[in-house]
Formats: sequence, C-alpha cells, structure tokens
Amino acid sequence: MSTHADTHAHDDHGHHHKETFVTKYIFSQDHKMIAKQYLITGTIMGVVGIIMSLLFRMQIAWPEEPNVIFEALLGKWAPEGVMDADIYLALVTIHGTIMVFFVLTAGLSGTFSNLLIPLQIGARDMASGFLNMVSYWLFFLSSVIMVISLFVQTGPAAAGWTIYPPLSALPLAQPGSGAGMTLWLVSMAIFIASSLLGSLNYIVTVINLRTKGMSMTRLPLTIWAFFVTAIIGVVSFPVLLSAALLLIMDRSFGTSFFLSDIFIQGEVLHYQGGSPVLFEHLFWFLGHPEVYIVLLPALGITSEIIATNSRKPIFGYRAMVASILAIAFLSTIVWGHHMFVSGMNPFLGSVFTFTTLLIAIPSAVKAFNYITTLWKGNLQLNPAMLFSIGLVSTFITGGLTGIILGDSALDINVHDTYFVVAHFHLVMGISALYGMFAGIYHWYPKMFGRMLNKNLGYIHFWVTAICAYGVFFPMHFIGMAGLPRRYYTNSNFPLFDDLANVNVVITVFALVGAAFQLVFLYNFFSSIFFGKKAEQNPWKSNTLEWTTPVEHIHGNWPGAIPHVHRWAYDYSKPGHEADFVPQNIPLMEGEEELQH
Repeated sequence: MSTHADTHAHDDHGHHHKETFVTKYIFSQDHKMIAKQYLITGTIMGVVGIIMSLLFRMQIAWPEEPNVIFEALLGKWAPEGVMDADIYLALVTIHGTIMVFFVLTAGLSGTFSNLLIPLQIGARDMASGFLNMVSYWLFFLSSVIMVISLFVQTGPAAAGWTIYPPLSALPLAQPGSGAGMTLWLVSMAIFIASSLLGSLNYIVTVINLRTKGMSMTRLPLTIWAFFVTAIIGVVSFPVLLSAALLLIMDRSFGTSFFLSDIFIQGEVLHYQGGSPVLFEHLFWFLGHPEVYIVLLPALGITSEIIATNSRKPIFGYRAMVASILAIAFLSTIVWGHHMFVSGMNPFLGSVFTFTTLLIAIPSAVKAFNYITTLWKGNLQLNPAMLFSIGLVSTFITGGLTGIILGDSALDINVHDTYFVVAHFHLVMGISALYGMFAGIYHWYPKMFGRMLNKNLGYIHFWVTAICAYGVFFPMHFIGMAGLPRRYYTNSNFPLFDDLANVNVVITVFALVGAAFQLVFLYNFFSSIFFGKKAEQNPWKSNTLEWTTPVEHIHGNWPGAIPHVHRWAYDYSKPGHEADFVPQNIPLMEGEEELQH
C-alpha cells in the first residue's frame, strides 16, 4: 500500500508541471490550495460581517442622528442618513449568520482541517480530493448567494440569525421576510451540504490514511479537535437542514409545521396545528453543538501552539482528548438552555440546567491544562502564542457567565439582554477568532512559504485584545441593567437613558478594534509577496507538517512518507541535545516514550 502511494505521488508530481492556472489555483484538488481558498473567502466574508456590526453599533450609539456613511452604504434604507428600523434588524441577522457560519465555521475549520489533517497524520492528501474541491465550491456559492441577498429590493433576511418563525415563515410579515429570507434559506442549505461533504472527508482521512506508527494516541491535539468537530457536524447539521426545508415548505407550499393561529391586521390566516417552538428545538439542536464546531478547532490549534512555544509537553494529553470527547457528547444534550423562556416545562428546564453545568467540567479541564502547560515554561511570546493565551483568557471570562445563563432561574432575568450578547461573543466569537489568528500566524510559513511581520503582529494582538474587552466587558453590565438586545434605539425608554454613554464607549472601542484589523490584512496580503522567506521548521516544532519542503508539491513529501515513532509533544526531553524531537525521529536505545 505504501509503495503504491509513493509511486502514485511521483506520478502526480510529474503531472504537476503541466497543470494550468485553472486546475492549480481555481478548481484545485490539493488540500493545501483548498485551505488557502477557504481562508481567503472566509476573510472576505469576515470583512463584510465586521462592516455590518460597525453600522449597527453606530446606530445604537447615536440613534436617529443623520450619518453620511449610512446614506452612502445603505441608500434607500437610510433616508437623509437616518437608519431605517427594518434594515437594522437585517444587519444584525446577516452579521450573525456570516460570522457564525461563513467565518468561524468554514473559515476556521475549513482552512485548518484542510491544511493540517493530511500533513499532521502523514497522508498524501485528503481521502477524496474531488469531494474536497466540491465542498469548497459549495461554500463559495453559498457565500455569493448570502451576499446577493443584501441587494434584494425588499431587503435582506431580518428575523435575527436564529430566523425564528413566524417572521421567517410568513413572506408578508415584514420587508425582510420576502425574497431576502428565501435566499438566506437557499444559501444555508448549500452551506450545510458543503459542511457535510467536508466533515465526512475529514473523518475518513483521519481513520484510514494515518502513516505507519501514527496511532490515535500519538495524534496531535489539533487532529483530535478537527476529527471530533467533523463528527459533531455530521450529527447535528442535518437537523438544521431539515428545519430549513420545512421552513421553505411553510413559506412556499402552504404547510404549517411552524405556524398556528396567526392573525394579520385582524384577519385569521389558514395555518393551524404547527408550533414555532418546534423550530427552536430543531435550530438549537444544531445551534449549540455549533458553538463547539467553532470552538474545538480553535482549542486544538491553541493546544499545539502553547506546547510548541512553552517548549514543554502539553499537560494531560489524555485528559485533553477525553475532554474533547466529553464536550462533543454533552454539546448535543444542552440545546434547551436557549429556550428557558419559551414556556418550557420547568422539570425539563432543570434537566438542561444539569447538562449545561456538566459541560463546564471538560471545558475547565482544558483551561487548567493550558495554564499548567504555560506554568514554568520557556515561553516564546510570538504573535501566535499571544493570541493563544488571549483565547485562554476569553474562554475563561466568557465561560464563567455561561454558568449564570445555564441556570434556568437566573437566565430568566438576563435572557435576550446584552448580557447574552457579551457572553457568547467572548466565549465563542472572540475566542474562536483568536484561535483563527493564532493558527494563521503559526502556519502562515507552511501555507505561503513566507513569514508574517512580527511587529505588526504584536500591534494587531494588543489593540485587538484591549478593544475586544472594551466592547464586550461593559455589555455584561448594561445587560444586567436590563437593556434588551436587537432594539435599533433605546431612546423611547427613559429607564435606559443612563446607559447611552456606555453604548458610545462600546462603539468607539468597536471602531478602533475594527480599524486595526486593517493592520492584519496588510500584513497578511503583503507578506505573501514581500515577507521574509520561511525556513523549513521556523518554530522548532515536532509535528509532521514541518518535515515537508517549504515549496508545495503534490503528495506533500518528495519521497517516502515519514513513519512516526513518538507522540507530538517531546519538548525539552531529558537526554536530547535539542529542546524538540520531531515525531519521525526513532527512539534512542533505552529511551522511553512518554506516558501522556
């Protein structure tokens, strides 16, 4: 089998020079190129999502004040520069959709699962290069449709990113319930098909294509995270697809899965027998595992980077693997904590409270293990390491508020306030973005053969970290004061007048933080052409991807695939001159393999 694979790789390498521009850069089946395609598409969508968040933040800070930016970007939706209430909810909806699915799910998982799974397990490529290519192009198509929905005459989807019926199920409910909502559903159906194809490919690759010696207990934690993330996706994404298809039937074919006893302007509609709460169950059965589909790859990346830059073995490897598996299982039985105020039976609420508090245990195991790995390490504080430590910080601060929201009695007081916005942006949004940035800084040399500018990386980290807390920390307090989320202005409520200044401070931090992402974008795109050329193993790391040549070739390794003789975290091991021992180095006489 190995000989056949090597021969095949040499044949591939021979054809490599005859590739056209289209087969190499556009319809590529090489996992490394597909990873770059995911990354750049996800980055572009991220820019769109962040611009939307700035628009609605400016509206909240300075409500009903004319703004030339609104007039320029929103056109008829901002007459005389004053934002229309309908477009406000549409911006919130599309911002949430883009950031959760297109940036943090596809941009993060699609990029690094594609790049690292074959390289770190010692495979020539993914199990199916063709399906991998189809997966990316379905993602690209769904991104295009989502962006097109912004330009529909009646406006983009405007039912919140959770698209609860009846706003999403009745085309006449409001302007954003028309064609924009239909495009949203079509885009998400294609996106889910893309995610499922990708996930199945990742699972098969990890199970079947590991190199000789790469047992499951020698896999880097990155691969464990990507592998388990793919399994969660295969289990939970089809449920959202079913919800979207049933919603399309309610909208277009007169069914009433989610609709019952609807009145519009005194007129009784013909719908009966459906339940909007059924939609909530279907949506959140994906929606909560989705948090970990976003978070686990970021945590896996962090495990690798913290061990490498602490120059010591990761603490508690088996406990880390067990916590990933426990999170995967528990994440599928906690969805009801999003529905404590939906009229749920209090007994059922107490069950979901129990499972929600239970998932804090494996999450805490990961946090403690990161801290213990850092403890007394020989820390190399490069930008990737700083973003990884930043992730540990936001994971802890965001996770603590999750304990409050996971308790059904406490949650009722702060549900649908800015407290919830603060919680999930810190624990999921910012943490996952930090993981994504850490991964880009760490594996950029592997992707592009160049180094990013370290000083620009430091500026990017510190401004981003200060502004992220500047935006989301005050939100906890205005949430506890009762400020509801998704209101386009609070000026009609004298109760909230004292909170107006806090919203201005939050918006200023958001504007500054977003502006400094331009530093990252400049660093990213200019370094592709002008960055310092990378050496083969710039971080002195142990995993297999750093044994491949800097120049990309088909099949990853020019000769035979290296065999694995040890786990991925032999840093500062007694008896070795260097403070790292790559996985393909055989054990010395008398040397024991570390028991993780």
